[in-house]
Amino acid sequence: WYHDNLTRHAAEALLLSNGRDGSYLLRKSNEREGLYSLSVRGKDSVKHFHVEHTGTSLKFGFNEFSSLKELVMHFANQPLIGSETGTLIVLKHPYPRQVEEPSIYESVRVHTAMQTGRTESDLVPNAPSLGTKEGYLIKQGKIVKNWKTRWFTLHRNELKYFKDQTATEPIRALDLTECSAVQFDYSQERVNCFCLVFPLRTYYLCAKTGIEADEWIKILRWKLSQIRKQLEERNTTVSS
Repeated sequence: WYHDNLTRHAAEALLLSNGRDGSYLLRKSNEREGLYSLSVRGKDSVKHFHVEHTGTSLKFGFNEFSSLKELVMHFANQPLIGSETGTLIVLKHPYPRQVEEPSIYESVRVHTAMQTGRTESDLVPNAPSLGTKEGYLIKQGKIVKNWKTRWFTLHRNELKYFKDQTATEPIRALDLTECSAVQFDYSQERVNCFCLVFPLRTYYLCAKTGIEADEWIKILRWKLSQIRKQLEERNTTVSS
């Protein structure tokens, strides 16, 4: 369950798409040498905790462990610090390295096949995409230009937003095949803003941090590039 050069966002995508509450993996932190991140899924979100390798032990907050096994055993029984929602996270399910596919954003056919016992070819049409993301963003209203916090989910080519995380019906579902651009927006009084340009409307969104805004922009731009690539391939096939 050690994933060497997995990025923060890729770890979130893996655990949200394939994991369950208590799924965890360890990865290198890009902050400095000897620092690692323990990524853990709990209540449909992923939390990241620093683990420092001192050479002789592993430091985790105020705790120190002689081995990874000891750390995992400890937090399998003793919950990690709860998230903002008060959720307690326990290490239950290691996410093995070998189920990750070569391209982090390809469909996770192998993992799904392992879970269901079906063959890989059976699952190709239904395989979930790893290009997923969810979280709270602040959205500007269409007519009244006030800002409201909404829960956003990105799955395949659809970006949905809900009143909050508990809502079952989205307020709106945006089809990204109709989106022409995603970019940082500096026209607002708020910081960490970006916009999605559609033919009839431009959506203005703000994240809590610059890193979070950057992650949303990167994955949305990646989605648009995939959509364009598919469209080009389709046009080439039709013309030939």
